[in-house]
Amino acid sequence: MKVLFALPLFTLLGLATSAQAQTAPAKTPGATTAQFKTSAVCDMCKARLEKSLAYEKGVQSAVLDVPSQVLTVTYRSDKTTPDALRTAVQKTGYDADNLTADARAYSRLPDCCKKTNAVH
Repeated sequence: MKVLFALPLFTLLGLATSAQAQTAPAKTPGATTAQFKTSAVCDMCKARLEKSLAYEKGVQSAVLDVPSQVLTVTYRSDKTTPDALRTAVQKTGYDADNLTADARAYSRLPDCCKKTNAVH
């Protein structure tokens, strides 16, 4: 009787573990992380930059830490480069490390996203 009860229990346990193993995310070969100091100042900047970088070829994730103004980007190194990512940030209207924001893109940012004491 105990054997009949244990068999379905082990079967269910085996199915649960195999389903869990299948849902684990796979590591992408060539995935690299880069960080950029930006001129972003608010949560709207965060949303704008993260959305903009999501459309860049090879980008897997982009997360902006607003207080430190650091944008962390995980990308495929066979699809893009840190320089291309800096340029994408620049074209969104924000500074990226030592690159100054594109003036036209910067002028289209909402007032809350513009740097204080800016000379643009």
